[in-house]
Amino acid sequence: MAATPNSTPAATKTTQQGFVYLPLIVGWLVPGAGHFLVRKWGRGALLALAIVSMFVLGLAMQGKVYSGAHDILDILGLAGDLGSGLLYVVSRVLGLGADSVQVTTADYGTRFIVVAGLLNVIAAVDAHNLRTGRKPL
Repeated sequence: MAATPNSTPAATKTTQQGFVYLPLIVGWLVPGAGHFLVRKWGRGALLALAIVSMFVLGLAMQGKVYSGAHDILDILGLAGDLGSGLLYVVSRVLGLGADSVQVTTADYGTRFIVVAGLLNVIAAVDAHNLRTGRKPL
């Protein structure tokens, strides 16, 4: 019996319906929201709690929120901060975060804020991979 062209594994793949980048974009803007869209409630809540807590603790330690980049380390810090999505935008609009590090704990706070942004980017990509089927639900 000859194999038909429609019996290939590629033909048995299900096609994705809708905009597959929505969990990526929403997950970047609001921590944990990408996982909520793919109905991973526990993982989404845990990520939202961790990311928001790290960002708020960083602000409480008088951490620096980068607004511009003058050298390579500032560029990397700004990229990490932008990963927080709307948390970064709200903190800049409200004038939260130190302009420069004044106390020892502020350096740790700055790192908390940057790592929160990087974790948020990883979480958004994970939500996108769940949506596209690259990672099994």
